[in-house]
Amino acid sequence: MPSVSNNNYEQLVNAQGLGATTTICDIAKGTGSATEAELVATLKAIEAAGFTIAGFYAATLGTDPAYVAIQGTGTLDNSSGAYGTDITVGGAVDITFS
Repeated sequence: MPSVSNNNYEQLVNAQGLGATTTICDIAKGTGSATEAELVATLKAIEAAGFTIAGFYAATLGTDPAYVAIQGTGTLDNSSGAYGTDITVGGAVDITFS
């Protein structure tokens, strides 16, 4: 992983790799914590819904919550079970570049 101190920001490019619309979401399981297999299945379901996975973070796999950056113009379904049994994906932050 690159270090912030080693990056060269002298040639800035709009969005720095982010798409026009990026949503940072949290992934949580209703009962207990999501396993790695459940997280992978959830990410695949999000992709199948037309989104692109731009990034993923979990401090410790198997401990809620995990976070994912998604890109796309669709509408995120944040109802429980939409992307996996007893899994809820909530849109935490929307970032839109115009």
